[in-house]
This record gives sequence, C-alpha cells and structure tokens, in this order.
Amino acid sequence: MTLQTATRSPAVRWYGVGAVTLGIFAIATTEILPIGLLTPIGTSFELTPGRTGLLMTMPGLVAAVSAPVVTLVTARLDRRLMLCALMVLLAAAGFLAAAAPAFWLELVARFLVGLTLGAFWSIGAGLAGRLVPGPQSTRATAVIFSAVPLGSVLGVPAGTFLGELAGWRTSFAALGVLALLALIALRTTVPPLPPLQVTRAAVLAKALRSSPRALLVTCLIVTAHFATYTYITPFLREVIRPELIGLFLLVYGAAGLVGNAVAGTYSARNLTATFTACAGLIALSTLLMPVLGRSTAGALLLLVVWGLGYGGVPVCSMTMFARAAPESREAATVWFTSSFQAVLSTGALVGGLVVDAWSVSVVMVAGGCCAVLTVAVLLWSRTQRISGT
Repeated sequence: MTLQTATRSPAVRWYGVGAVTLGIFAIATTEILPIGLLTPIGTSFELTPGRTGLLMTMPGLVAAVSAPVVTLVTARLDRRLMLCALMVLLAAAGFLAAAAPAFWLELVARFLVGLTLGAFWSIGAGLAGRLVPGPQSTRATAVIFSAVPLGSVLGVPAGTFLGELAGWRTSFAALGVLALLALIALRTTVPPLPPLQVTRAAVLAKALRSSPRALLVTCLIVTAHFATYTYITPFLREVIRPELIGLFLLVYGAAGLVGNAVAGTYSARNLTATFTACAGLIALSTLLMPVLGRSTAGALLLLVVWGLGYGGVPVCSMTMFARAAPESREAATVWFTSSFQAVLSTGALVGGLVVDAWSVSVVMVAGGCCAVLTVAVLLWSRTQRISGT
C-alpha cells in the first residue's frame, strides 16, 4: 500500500472502489449485450443466430489469452495507468461497434472488448484490498464483483430496451460513452497503484497446477450456461412480444443479483454444496425450458430459477480458484478469468452450431445435460474429499 493510499480518507477510498466497479460494469455489459440484441444484429447483417453468436465467441477467446499475457507483460506498470488505458480501449470498441458497416468490423470491435475484459478483470478484481485496506477489504471485493450481476440486471435490459427503441447501434454508442465516464472516475478517484508483487510465469503455472477441480467444474457449468443463454432471445421471440424481452432479461438479472448475494454468503460455509445447488438450478431451468417455457408465465418462472442459479456461479468459481491458490490472489484471478472466458466463448460457439443445425430447444437440452454433469462431478469430488482419496 502506498503512502498516498494510506492517507486518503475512507470515503475517498470507497470512491475508488466505485470507479473500478463502474469499469467492470461497463465491460460486463458490453460483453453480454449481444445476447439481448442477437436477432436485430443478425437481421442487419443477414446472418443466422449461430453466426451472429460469434459476437459472444470473439471476446471470450481473446480474454482467455489476454488475462495471463497482459498480466505478465504489464506486471511492473502502475495499475491505475493500466485501468485507464483499458477504458480508452473499451470506449473505442463501443464506438466502432456502433459505426461498423460490415460484420467483420463488429468482430474487430469485439476483439478489443476481449482484450479489455481479460486485462481489466485480472488487474482490477484484486485491487479491493489496496483501495480499502483492513477489515473492509472483503466488503470492497464483494462490491467490485457485484458489477457482473449488475450488468445483467441493469446493463443488458437497458441496452436491449434502448436497442429496440432507437436501434442496436445506439446501445453500443451509449456503452462507449459509459466507458469514457468510467475513465474519468478511475483517473480522479483511484490513487497511483504501483505493483506490490510482480506476478511471474512460475507463479501462474503453480496456481494452475493446484486448481484442477476448479478448472473442471468451471468449464462444465460455464459451457452449460453460455451454450444456452446466448440464444435465449431467439427462443423468447417465439413466446413473447419483442418489446417484453428487455423486461424478461431484467427479471433474470434481478434473480441473478439475489443468487450472487446468497452464494456469497453460503459459499464461505459450504462451497461445494452451494456450487452444486447453483448448477442444479441451471440444469432444471434449461432442461424444462423447451417444455414449460412455451408460455409467458412458464418462461418467466424458469428465467428466475436460471438467474438464481447462474448468479452464484462466478463467486463460487472464483472462491474455488482462490482456495486452491491462496498464496497468490492475482494468479488465481488470472486463471479464473482466463478459464471462464475461454469456455464462455467456446460454449457460445458450440451452442450456435447446434442452433443452426437443429434448434434452440435442442441446445437447451444439451446445456442442461452438461449442467447435470457438473452436479455429478461436484458430488463425486465431495465424496472423494470426505473419504480422503
């Protein structure tokens, strides 16, 4: 902790936490907004839902690589400088997406989003203890991580509503403006943060070797979720009026925020049981969606169940990685970010192939089976840990 950080008042320190949270909120919203606008974007470029789903695949793949690479390459740079530079990159991505006349330029914009995503998460998610040192650091960490479900609760529904009202390009332009606001907040409220400990390749390798369980269950459940949720908008368009989709995603996001809070509380007491419950709720909702989700009430109820389940996944996954590598928080965050984003992108890609070859209902069932497998692995690993094998 620098002297400047130590002498800052508690209120000013929390402003810094708020700025980092705003940055992650802008990134999270930008990353998943295409889910709410998949159909109008695809219509503009005359693409199938599966092809349009590449907008979700691109940033995830890039983030999976950029998380460890940028962390190593910029290990000696001031962390505030890095966060500000990444917000400039995110703003450029938003404005490019809003103006791109061709789909390949949209993919370039999504490449920039992925670069920002992997680097910002790996650096920013572990800064809470430096911004708010002492017993309040745990609360500060929870506030920063709340930006992810808030992206679902506020960002995606608002962006979807704006896109339906004024065109999907307007939504991406608005996100570019939001990134600039986050840049101003970071520059004015976060103190200089020179690196305290340089994260080396050997540290990353050691953290990865100690995290096979976290890696496996994260890969399974994130695949189950994003292979299905990426294509929820085409499914809902067959059930409800288009103008209601933003509202339904808002309800889903609100349920995700509740799930995040509940999982944050119970994962500290029993991580495996909490993670199992989250995976089970995702399995239940996706398997039943093709059957019970064909009515307005049924689709809404299952989205609530789905949101409750997925809302707890990031906190459970991050906690599992952190417990596997307690000696290096930044290394654990890097592998959490990298694995999460890599599987997010491949899940969206595989889901798109299934949707184009068969239907959204088929991909729902396939994702549900993957979530069931996650439950089985978690229960098996718990049995092995109890037996001591």
